[in-house]
Amino acid sequence: MSASQTSSPDVPTLLVKIFGKDRPGITAGLFDTLAAYSVDVVDIEQVVTRGRMVLCALVTAPPRPQEGDLRATVHSWAESIKMQAEIISGLGDNRPRGLGRSLVTVLGHPLTAEATAAIAAKIAKAGGNIDRIFRLAKYPVTAVEFAVSGVETEPLRTALVTDAGKLGVDVAVVAAGLHRRAQRLVVMDVDSTLIQDEVIELFAAHAGCEDKVAEVTEAAMRGELDFEQSLHARVALLEGLDASVVDKVRSEVRLTPGARTLIRTLKRLGFQVGVVSGGFTQVTDDLKDRLGLDFAQANTLEIVDGKLTGRVTGEIVDRAGKARLLRRFAAEAGVPLSQTVAIGDGANDLDMLNAAGLGVAFNAKPVVREAAHTAVNVPFLDTVLYLLGVTREEVEAADAHVED
Repeated sequence: MSASQTSSPDVPTLLVKIFGKDRPGITAGLFDTLAAYSVDVVDIEQVVTRGRMVLCALVTAPPRPQEGDLRATVHSWAESIKMQAEIISGLGDNRPRGLGRSLVTVLGHPLTAEATAAIAAKIAKAGGNIDRIFRLAKYPVTAVEFAVSGVETEPLRTALVTDAGKLGVDVAVVAAGLHRRAQRLVVMDVDSTLIQDEVIELFAAHAGCEDKVAEVTEAAMRGELDFEQSLHARVALLEGLDASVVDKVRSEVRLTPGARTLIRTLKRLGFQVGVVSGGFTQVTDDLKDRLGLDFAQANTLEIVDGKLTGRVTGEIVDRAGKARLLRRFAAEAGVPLSQTVAIGDGANDLDMLNAAGLGVAFNAKPVVREAAHTAVNVPFLDTVLYLLGVTREEVEAADAHVED
């Protein structure tokens, strides 16, 4: 029977379901049993959860005189290996999936039954159907991926992301398709994203002006100063500081948990990775070298005669500048903007997050979480990998094959 015939809606088919304790050889045994009746395979799906298997095979039905014998033989075989069997008659293949296909990634710490029920209900209310569910990770968070059809990505994202925080979960919704496997560019903010610190505060601590820098920062947050004004005001407080402090600040920088794993895994996948920062090249250049980043851009502290002058030189990296640099990096990397991922925590990152194909608000302020495509509210930067469909097992397997 040809492929077109097996997919015809008029062809009688049998759904053969086997379930019970998992062990090697079950799949081979089932199809050996079915092979005696010369049936064609239309679809197969197998799931194993905590050692229990469910194996479903959709096959063409044999001529009616043989169907009863097939049923009896499959049930007898299943009983012989202490499994259960169920066989359901029907016509044709699975029903076609609805137009509009998306991948919904849900992160929970923990992932509760209440949150899972709410997400599933919202998918249904939006007109979507859950075709498949797959666990991506069990720690440091539980991450599951829903394959959804029947609703376009944007309205589904709106329906799911809005109230995710109230459910205690993070939700990302992206369009399904080949682009998920394509090479990408990931660009991150630095302060409070790639690293746990605010670099200007580390410099200020050595200059003894932490309180004054904090006052300027708060004024900027109140909207009394724009970023460029606040940058110049804070850097001016560092005037006269010895340039040797740069090395001290570099040594004080603390990477966010999971940062190395995220970058290492992305590079193994062939992604290009960059950082943009309202901080300083004196730190970001060092991070670029240490972490093997492809791109890095920040403001530059002016140093004359071994002292900080209290000024910055060159192009100012502000809110608009970060989005501009994302586009520049994408062009240099040969990656469409739709294939970029941006990660940040502050209002200064919003233009970049909105310009990217996927903008991720990482432990961000409420205004940023609301404006970004998705949010991650756990303190592990490598959880971003799950939003890209990478499983924890794949990360660990890759790590295990790397020689020290």
